[in-house]
Amino acid sequence: MAGPTTARRGAKKSPSGPPPSRPSGGRRFRLPPLRLRRPRRRSVIIIAVVAALLGGFGAWALYGSDWLRLEEVHATGTDVLTPEEVVAAASAPMNAPLASVDTEAVRRRLLARLPRLKSVDVTRSWPHTLGLEVTERTPELLLQTNGKFVEVDGEGVRFATVSRAPKGVPLLEMTVSDSPSLHRFGTGRLLRAAVTVARDLPAAVRKDVRTVRMRSYDSITLELAGDRTVMWGSSEQGAEKAKVLAGLMKAARDARHFDISVPSAPAVSGS
Repeated sequence: MAGPTTARRGAKKSPSGPPPSRPSGGRRFRLPPLRLRRPRRRSVIIIAVVAALLGGFGAWALYGSDWLRLEEVHATGTDVLTPEEVVAAASAPMNAPLASVDTEAVRRRLLARLPRLKSVDVTRSWPHTLGLEVTERTPELLLQTNGKFVEVDGEGVRFATVSRAPKGVPLLEMTVSDSPSLHRFGTGRLLRAAVTVARDLPAAVRKDVRTVRMRSYDSITLELAGDRTVMWGSSEQGAEKAKVLAGLMKAARDARHFDISVPSAPAVSGS
């Protein structure tokens, strides 16, 4: 018979130390879930104030300070005109805030005041400079009137009147006042047709052309140095005519008259 101190078979040993305490009523206590703290209201206000100050400072620097004002205007790309003429015609508002300069207005003003200009690009160059990059029109033909010469570009635009004819630019003589072509096509289209012929000329021929004579839309004649003439016809098939003419002038160097009005059936005569 076992003694009073013998342990009961199968009984579990209690863990050492005092038993865990439980809240009254037998309910377990749980910690609230961990939450991220939101930015404090004071931080938000500080950030907003700093942003407003930076924005105000930037606006003041661009428009109110003396740091970013227009002090220089440069023009590039001129040929006949001078940079000084372009800068003067631009009338840029000197000492105004560079950010406030209306570049489109400057561009329009230059094109209106200087018809020789074909295009203008206006750019700001911080902190103090305005750049004017221009492209001038190139004369393809000349019209003589009252002892002066009107330059006509490749688009048929009459853009300048000069007292001396530019070297290497043919003179256009239009005798179409009684031609039906004048009523059918109008002066503007006839002028563009003559310009097209001048543009299509081979470089070797163009340097010798003295006069482009237009009697009608389909009757254009070239007068070259050395008493040579070329019956070109209309302005159509210009590239093909130019190629045929270059070949004929090499093959018949002594010829004086060339007819390429029908490029598939050219003719030469004279010696």
